[in-house]
Amino acid sequence: MARAFADITFTESVKAAQSLYGSRENNRGFELAEDPRNTLGAAESEFIHARDSFYQATVGENGWPYVQHRGGAVGFIKVLDERTLGYADFRGNRQYISVGNMNADDRISLIFMDYANQRRLKIWGRAKVVHENENTELIATLENPEYRARIERAVIIHVEAYEWNCPQHITRRFTEAEVRETLAPLIAENEQLKSRLVNRAEKLTEMGTGELALVVSGIRQLTPRVRAYEFRSVTGDSLPLVKAGAHLKVPIVMQDGTTQIRHYSICSNPSRRDVYEIAVLKEENGRGGSQRVHEIIELGMTLHCAMPENYFPMKNITQPALLIAGGIGITAIKPMAQTLAAQGVPFELHYVGRSQTQMAFSDRLKREFGEHCQVYCSAEYNRLDVEKLLLESPAECAIYVCGPQRLIDAVYMAAEKLGLDASRIHSERFKLEEIYQQSAFTLQLARSQQVIAVSATESALDAMQAAGIKAEFDCRVGNCGMCAVKVISGNVEHRDNVLSDADKAEGFMCACVSRATSETLVLDI
Repeated sequence: MARAFADITFTESVKAAQSLYGSRENNRGFELAEDPRNTLGAAESEFIHARDSFYQATVGENGWPYVQHRGGAVGFIKVLDERTLGYADFRGNRQYISVGNMNADDRISLIFMDYANQRRLKIWGRAKVVHENENTELIATLENPEYRARIERAVIIHVEAYEWNCPQHITRRFTEAEVRETLAPLIAENEQLKSRLVNRAEKLTEMGTGELALVVSGIRQLTPRVRAYEFRSVTGDSLPLVKAGAHLKVPIVMQDGTTQIRHYSICSNPSRRDVYEIAVLKEENGRGGSQRVHEIIELGMTLHCAMPENYFPMKNITQPALLIAGGIGITAIKPMAQTLAAQGVPFELHYVGRSQTQMAFSDRLKREFGEHCQVYCSAEYNRLDVEKLLLESPAECAIYVCGPQRLIDAVYMAAEKLGLDASRIHSERFKLEEIYQQSAFTLQLARSQQVIAVSATESALDAMQAAGIKAEFDCRVGNCGMCAVKVISGNVEHRDNVLSDADKAEGFMCACVSRATSETLVLDI
């Protein structure tokens, strides 16, 4: 079975052109596909209903095509059923070119554009003009309360085929409503910042006590929620050399006046010694650190940071690699791709997110790495097939994944299903997400005989600190291993990315992320 659009468009002359220009074999897959794509699904219906315009092409008796732009309020063209579209036609310039063409030849082609997210849907069909006296109920279903002009006729289109088109070369454009929606959080934040500056007696100029003094030399808004910060040496000297996967420990003065440390991947090219760059996603429901970064870090401010560390190093920069990033996890993966590219080592970068407007560096990465970079957006109904990706990856390549826990889990589960060696996979998470069923448990400290209750919404580390126990920690997301404690008895669900199987066999667990599956854990503390 072929895709319906291929049956319509792959004429003998088209096939000959494909052969001439070397794409015949690539296009043959459309003629062997299982899904004909001639029935609109939920994704297509949702996309069409969200559009406020489209382009339609008809053809006259003399063979000349005519392309017309149709516009209206969002949802003016309606999906009447899985094979039928309809829209109301109002009085225009009274040339009636499209209507006349449809009456002579019912073939029609439509293109729906989402410029903001670089999406495009093509539809082939057969059109029929319906007048009010022929079907008053149909005309009524196509009325739009936002536009009450008299409907002259309706155009009903029977769908013969559809195809999602490649987003390449679609220039992003935004409607006034989309611009307002994008700017709304920035405008609100700007008002908050101005209010705080007015009410604040002293403006922060320095933060932290670390040995590495850095000045904020640049700030860029990458997406509505992601902001990049550029740091240079206060003295103008070269910065300490870092490798892909390195972190900068950024000191942040919180609302209560205390200084906390937040870890951010150094996402600038590791070959540079003049600058470090981090990109910070503003988390509305986080612990407050990222919001404070967005609120208080300004140009010219000095941050006294600890020396960079690397909890997510590349094991072998001469080994081919499969790089997988989700969301803000791209900040750790981007320098890896740049390192491999500089070394001439084969790699593939696969970057997943909700939409390209929310994906930091997506345009730059596609320009820099071309076909070696693939971007997947759930808003475009374009999802990464992890199992297929691993199945087709070279057997000798290393796999690096950074992002949400569900993405990391998907990679490990796919590898297990395919029988791949888990030691090839190297991962890092950016935050502990509540994706597991949480339950309360009790800690018993063997040395002090202290008993501590751990609620379902806190970590063992948080509970120990609240009880006054001095516990070592750093990253708080299971990447560094500094908070590892020894478990004397009890069952542990390990959620870290750092402890080895030997460490776990000896009884160690990371208190910041791992939890008990038994009612009690007895710790050697």
